[in-house]
Amino acid sequence: MATNTESVSATDYILHHLTHLQVGEGFWTFHIDTLAVSFILGAIFCGVFYMGARRATAGVPGGLQNFVESMVDFVSNLTKETYGGKSKLIAPLALTLFVWIFLMNLMDLVPIDLAPNTMAAMGVGYFKILPTVNLNTTFALSISILLLTFAFGVMNQGGGHYVKHMFTHPFGPWLAPFNFVLFIVESFARTISLSLRLFGNMYAAELIFILIAIFTLGHAISDIASLSVIPMFLTQIVLAFAWAVFHILVIPLQAFIFMMLSIVYLSMTLPEEDH
Repeated sequence: MATNTESVSATDYILHHLTHLQVGEGFWTFHIDTLAVSFILGAIFCGVFYMGARRATAGVPGGLQNFVESMVDFVSNLTKETYGGKSKLIAPLALTLFVWIFLMNLMDLVPIDLAPNTMAAMGVGYFKILPTVNLNTTFALSISILLLTFAFGVMNQGGGHYVKHMFTHPFGPWLAPFNFVLFIVESFARTISLSLRLFGNMYAAELIFILIAIFTLGHAISDIASLSVIPMFLTQIVLAFAWAVFHILVIPLQAFIFMMLSIVYLSMTLPEEDH
């Protein structure tokens, strides 16, 4: 619930929730909130799966072992079905992408004012707890996949053959410059679409949570007993709950789509006979 004893306009409220905690200027601007939350969630992911592996037994598995094994088997089977070649990196990469992006998306279910108000009480003006509503995060992930496609292309086809493929596919060697331009456009189009798809869906979801919170903007918790505030308060609760329930489906779906498209793009670097 958006509760505030001070007079805050809707525009100021929205801008506040869309502003990052940052240091530096220009190109060397670092979003501290995004980096901190991403690192913490990544550490939680690594820690949980590490404990699951350490506690693995041949006997009756515990809950943590069951969870870890189920996730590993799920991603491993998808990888085998999608990626036609053999690589020890693909399955761990896919698992990391899915779980890490899922955890980052999951932060969108944290009450919209909880993190900003908590950090404000500690003297921090801005704090966004949702890393995937940051183009720096989504583009960093998609650019990493782009670089991996180049590396996998060289490993799977050989450096010379991969370069030849850039200049001769799909129209043959006589249109080598045009083929190369198509290759560059295709590569960067995938990167941009992969990034913007994740960012756009999560940004829209967070913005709707912010707009729902505006129903009771400017009202303190003590005002809830007022007859004029009760309808707005109930409307906000119902809408926020309904959107959160729907968003529970979007959170894993966006992580799954990013993971699957990444595997598909990497599989396209295999020689044609392996497709």
